[in-house]
Amino acid sequence: MRNAFIVALASLLTLSSFFSTEAQAGSRKKAFHRNEKARVILAYAVQTPRVNSGCFPAKLRGVLAHIAARTGKRPLVTSGSRQKARRGSYHLKCLAADIRVPGVSVGKIVAAAQSAPGIGGIGTYCNGIVHVDIGPQRRWRHC
Repeated sequence: MRNAFIVALASLLTLSSFFSTEAQAGSRKKAFHRNEKARVILAYAVQTPRVNSGCFPAKLRGVLAHIAARTGKRPLVTSGSRQKARRGSYHLKCLAADIRVPGVSVGKIVAAAQSAPGIGGIGTYCNGIVHVDIGPQRRWRHC
């Protein structure tokens, strides 16, 4: 219950901080969903229109919101759900995201991710990409 409250609080704080910075997002596609009554802006942006992030569960969106709240910047999702991933990958189940946070070091992104409630795997790659997922807890570095 405590984790759910923390995720909800981080999401609300992140959303409120991004209403003022939405115009600064540039030409990147903004990740949002529309319903008939309101527009909800998520705590992340996607790198290209081909990045599939619409299936992210609330727990993963909460992790991304937590990272945004801790770093002060919206994560840029470079890869979400993908059909062609190695067997056992959480990307196949839409439970993982590969991210960058422009202007924030990989170390700070990892530190923010480690403190996120519900975080599972955290991996880093030589190109500055950080993998986060909501599977079992594990860490890796591929370089």
